[in-house]
Amino acid sequence: MKLIFLLEEFSMKYLLDELLPKILPDDVEFQTIPHTGKSALEKSIPRKLRAWNEPNDIRFVILHDQDNKDCRQLKKKLLELCNVTDRPVLVRIICQELESWYFGDMNAVAQAYDKPNLRNISKKKNYRVPDNIQSPKAELLKLIPNHQQISGAKKIAPLMSIENNSSESFQYFISGIHKLIGR
Repeated sequence: MKLIFLLEEFSMKYLLDELLPKILPDDVEFQTIPHTGKSALEKSIPRKLRAWNEPNDIRFVILHDQDNKDCRQLKKKLLELCNVTDRPVLVRIICQELESWYFGDMNAVAQAYDKPNLRNISKKKNYRVPDNIQSPKAELLKLIPNHQQISGAKKIAPLMSIENNSSESFQYFISGIHKLIGR
């Protein structure tokens, strides 16, 4: 079995390239394909699904930021783009942005940036529920002004916990992957 991840941006690729080996069993291969934003991803979905010629047991995962849009409508729109194939496709929406997943594991962020005081940030009212932070990217920059998307993903991803992430959309992503591969 092989999973093909169609991603909105390059930071998602660096994060998943590090996390997926911790999530997937050894007999499941994966490939992460980043795009240069939402519109590039959405244009690419039907083309890639239709044109993929690998004969193996291929399954697709589409990962997209919510960005304050209606989750259900966004997922419905993405699933409609997938109607060009009979292959299994999992669509997951990150509430609100990828950085929400970082707020779900502030221990990893604190360690990545050598800022131990960030470990307790999730106890503060505005950060308790990572998926409810309206602009997690901006909030992370307030806490870590030198954070950059790609280098940040490379620093944080190796330290992230799969089991102890308080982002509900992160846990929903993990459980969706497990269902997709039948585990």
